[in-house]
Amino acid sequence: AGGPGPEQLNRFAGFGIGLASLFTENVLAHPCIVLRRQCQVNYHARNYHLTPFTIVNIMYSINKTQGPRALWKGMGSTFIVQGITLGTEGIISEFTPLPRELSHKWNLKQIGGHLLLKGLTHVIAMPFYSASLIETVQSEIIRDNPGILDCVKEGIGRVVGMGVPHSKRLLPLMVLTFPTALHGVLHYVISSIIQKLVLFVLKRGSSHNLPTESSTSVQSMLDAYFPELLASFAASLCADVMLYPLETVLHRLHIQGTRTIIDNTDLGYEVLPINTQYEGMRDCVNTIKREEGMLGFYKGFGAVVVQYTLHVAVLQLTKIIYSTLLQNVS
Repeated sequence: AGGPGPEQLNRFAGFGIGLASLFTENVLAHPCIVLRRQCQVNYHARNYHLTPFTIVNIMYSINKTQGPRALWKGMGSTFIVQGITLGTEGIISEFTPLPRELSHKWNLKQIGGHLLLKGLTHVIAMPFYSASLIETVQSEIIRDNPGILDCVKEGIGRVVGMGVPHSKRLLPLMVLTFPTALHGVLHYVISSIIQKLVLFVLKRGSSHNLPTESSTSVQSMLDAYFPELLASFAASLCADVMLYPLETVLHRLHIQGTRTIIDNTDLGYEVLPINTQYEGMRDCVNTIKREEGMLGFYKGFGAVVVQYTLHVAVLQLTKIIYSTLLQNVS
């Protein structure tokens, strides 16, 4: 038999499954992220889009009136922000004693340093995150084609106070530092804890069913990769759901004063300017509570449901494809 051995297949499968997961997270799910952010910053909105049904409906309308590009806007910049975040984390951990990974014998000092590293990374990436956020919510109708590196240029412009004209209500980056770092660190902490928990439960569950002779490498392959994927899926989902209200506040503070015009998420056509006047994080929380009610913090939540449903579908599909592939091979 000159075919690939099970070892190579397993490696290939792991790579393929990881790729499918990344693709879903960053490409397939992007329209959900665009709509979620547009709903979050849309303080005018009468329709809160708390369920997946209204979200899918509005996606269809926007797609019909503006074409598919309107749903995938700002995708390049979200990749760039991820790159900047990873690069920054690497550089800071190289030149400071802050640990990038926690060893098994961790202590409080190590955890503190590790979380400080995460916080600093988010603060340094913040102006670029801001620029990328604007690209994802800015209406396609009024936008000239942005270049791929525009978010870098805008981010640097925001730091040195040059570039695009902003209004007087633009919040200084210092005001954005705390909510940005808080959201980033909490997201990391919640997802890390959930991931460890889910893996622990899954591994305990699988240790009871010891493999029999008949279970092929298919099963062992699925057992190797799917718990990891399932754990990271559950981790992102829990962190996103728990921090959704904070994310709404964060996005509103970032977008304020940037003269951004978004799509009307009530109609699916027409555009709306964003003219908020929050003083800072506390004022933003109080204003949303007062003017939009507690559910105001969950505007666009239906998009999260659609996003993670897509994820589950892709996970299932990959599982079926690989089971079939490996059964035919073995």
